[in-house]
Amino acid sequence: MFHDFINLFYPKTCNCCERPLLDHEKVICTSCLHQLPLTNYLPNNENQADKVFYGRAQINAAYALLVFRKKNMVQALLHSLKYKRQFEISYFLGVWTGEILKNSERFNAVDMVIPVPLHKKRFKERGYNQVEGFGKEIAKSLNAKYRDDLLLKINSSKKQALKNRISRWNLMEQSFQVTDTSVISGKHILLVDDILTTGATLEACIKCLRKEEKIKISIATMAITI
Repeated sequence: MFHDFINLFYPKTCNCCERPLLDHEKVICTSCLHQLPLTNYLPNNENQADKVFYGRAQINAAYALLVFRKKNMVQALLHSLKYKRQFEISYFLGVWTGEILKNSERFNAVDMVIPVPLHKKRFKERGYNQVEGFGKEIAKSLNAKYRDDLLLKINSSKKQALKNRISRWNLMEQSFQVTDTSVISGKHILLVDDILTTGATLEACIKCLRKEEKIKISIATMAITI
């Protein structure tokens, strides 16, 4: 009754169109849900997400759920997640992606899910990592462990922005640190992030993790820029 009373005065709204949600709707209204631009990647086949890393980093598999473009519904959705504290979006997309990946031969042997980390200053400013729920729900679907304490970001992106392109990439490679290589040895790791664009951040994470050679690394993101 208390929740019904709160919703009467502060109704939950769709994170895409901002219309009030109906009782059976969660996070996104039915209309927007049907309009979301899916990548329609087949999780058992190589796709555009895999191709981003060709010749750059060795991965086992890659998958992205949604197509991100400027001013499209996905941009609005992820903006709400990152800047309006709508944490449930991360969990919602994680459940959706997990249901897809658990039936994939390329992903069903994942041992551990690790989120791309935020620098401690950014984490303090925002108060949360936007991919936490996404990673946790995928881990549940794949019967894998979720670990957010093994990969740390030790340099801030603000510092990187002041460098030229070459210097920025060199700094990017040094931006991440693995806290315990023995834990990831022999494991199939799934790195998760919100948007796959150039792949530079994920590439730096992969190279950092690959200092331990006996591992497999796959990628899953909420969206990909095409």
